[in-house]
Parts: sequence; C-alpha cells; structure tokens
Amino acid sequence: MPHSTLPLDQLNGLPPLPAAAPLADKLARCRRVLAAALAAFEPARVAAAFTGGKDSGIALFLWREALAAAKTGPLKAISIDTGVKFPQVTAFRDRLCKDWDVELTIARPGVDLSAYPVALDKISCCRDLKILPLCRALADTGAQALLTGIRRDEHPSRLARPYVELRQATDTCPEHWQVNPILDWTEMDVWAFITGEGMPYCELYHEGYRSLGCVPCTRPAGADSDERAGRDPDKERQLEILKGLGYF
Repeated sequence: MPHSTLPLDQLNGLPPLPAAAPLADKLARCRRVLAAALAAFEPARVAAAFTGGKDSGIALFLWREALAAAKTGPLKAISIDTGVKFPQVTAFRDRLCKDWDVELTIARPGVDLSAYPVALDKISCCRDLKILPLCRALADTGAQALLTGIRRDEHPSRLARPYVELRQATDTCPEHWQVNPILDWTEMDVWAFITGEGMPYCELYHEGYRSLGCVPCTRPAGADSDERAGRDPDKERQLEILKGLGYF
C-alpha cells in the first residue's frame, strides 16, 4: 500500500536509508519526497537544478514522472551555465530539455569572462559564476522550491544533509526550499537506475569522467578512485562554505 503524503516539514523525521538498502526502497523514498513537494507547491513554483549530469538528470526524470502522474505541470528547470562548462554537457542539457519539453532557465554570470580570473580563487569564482546566477534565477522565476540531485555519499559535507532545507533569504538570494530527493542513493544506484530506465546521459561519462563540473576544475577519475576525485581538491575542501553562500 502506498505511503500517505507527509507534510514537507515532516520529511526530515524519516530515518535515512542505509547505502546498502535496495534501490526499490530508495526509489520509494524519493517518490515520497517528491509527492510532498508536489503537495506543498504549485508546479510552476518548483524548478529542478539540472546540471546536465547524471544525478540531477534522475531528479528531473522523477519529478517529470510525478507531474505526469498528477496530470499537471509545467516541468521547469534551472541550469547554471558558468561559461566554462564542457560543451558536451551543455549540448546534452539542451537536447534533453527539448526532448522532455522542459521550461529551461539558464542562469549565466554577470561578469566578463574574458577578463575574469576563472578558478583562481575557488570561493570567489563559484560565488560569481554559480551562486549569484542561481540566486538571480530563483528570484526571476519566482521559484519557491529547488530540486537537486545531491547525494550523501558524494562528499563528507553532505552526510548530514536533510531531505528538505529551508534556505533563508540573504542579500542576494530569495528564501526557498531545497528538496534533495536522491540523498540516499549511491553512485551504483544511479547507474543501475539509468540503465534500467534507458535514460540518456552525457557522453563524457564514457571518457573516464565520473562527476562533471566546470572544465578548469574537472578531470577524469579512475574507477578505483572516489567518485569526485576528478574535482578540484581546493574547491572540494570548501563545499560547506559554498553551501553557506547559497550553493546546493
């Protein structure tokens, strides 16, 4: 029997599922989180944070599924385009959003990239190229909720993240709820789901990349390395600071 829909603010009372839990259980939890979001917000006030990567692709896929089951919409997404993303990622993003009829808002930085010191200071760079554009997009679209594809096992700073987070307004960012439906999933779960559903994904994953960021801060990571080993280590050490500035 399906679980009843919990109010949004009660989702965090659910115990996290262990990494070894069956994918079916994690999928059921994910759908429960999304059902709560659908009950709490008008679909037009919800946007998926779609990076073009595998994890946010699943969050978008499952939100699309929830909207279709409820016979409602629109399906909206915000994509942060720093101007230094892999062209394969942005091309895949655009193809998928066209195929899935996604109302896509592209958040671009308000700086001159030809003169900007990209990746020199990781905090300043992520603030200017990612966080401030995201905050402007949230304000411009009137989004009350942002769905992400973050997972607890990706990084130590995400181990204690809840399913839903109320992000308070700042000088640059409007108040909004962050909804993290696939927190419990592992990298293996992600690929099992993608394979099982026949989901499209960016071809860079066939070239040794396991986590896709900006070109200056991303390299291929070996199969025996951590999933985010290809990300710039200086930036990885400061993920908690970036979260405090408004990043997901």
